[in-house]
Amino acid sequence: MKETRFFYVPDAEKLTELPAEEANHAIKVLRLKEGDELMLMDGQGSFYRAEVTLVSNHHCMYRIVDRQPQQPQWEGRVHLAIAPTKMSDRIEWLAEKATEVGLDELSFLNCQFSERRNLKTERIKKIVVAAVKQSHKAWMPVVNELEPFRQFISRQSSHRYIAHCYEEVPRVNLFDELCQLDASEDALVLVGPEGDFSIDEVRLAVSQGFISVDLGKSRLRTETAGLSAVMMMQLAKQINK
Repeated sequence: MKETRFFYVPDAEKLTELPAEEANHAIKVLRLKEGDELMLMDGQGSFYRAEVTLVSNHHCMYRIVDRQPQQPQWEGRVHLAIAPTKMSDRIEWLAEKATEVGLDELSFLNCQFSERRNLKTERIKKIVVAAVKQSHKAWMPVVNELEPFRQFISRQSSHRYIAHCYEEVPRVNLFDELCQLDASEDALVLVGPEGDFSIDEVRLAVSQGFISVDLGKSRLRTETAGLSAVMMMQLAKQINK
């Protein structure tokens, strides 16, 4: 039995043709032909069972057979804000794996000790799209542009946590804190660059309502810390259902 393939098609219900990049994959890689079945996802909570109606060199037309609204896999928003790593492949890995685990929003921070101050956000978005399709997620996470740390923390309003390694700023365990929330509540976790946030950034965040946390006793790489934070947020939501 042939595996059903998922394709990301925003506004899938209003269209009759796969976007160019998805069409190329369907035609050149999967070699789909007229009559083949495919699943479309609109990134807004619905899957669509569809049938290929026409294939040409660069176009793949379809007709929708039925719409399949999906139930959210979790309540409340899972939001990770992280400083990009010096090596771009590591932050790309984080974006992929965090999407597979499950998050709603991914933001990037330009911090005092950041080693990367520019980011190819469009490439990150493509990686997230691929991870959504692979993991059969019905909602597409929001991927935000790189933003200065001070600007970012000035406008956040959910349950907010900043993970860091400074002993002089008292910390509590992130997972313990998350387990005190209702499953429907939003959560935002900040993770710093390889050199950590500066002590001034941590104190500023705490002064603006962020809770100072650790991620356990191990010292983690930036991308590992980010993935751990997402996994803790998801696990806490499952426990608190």
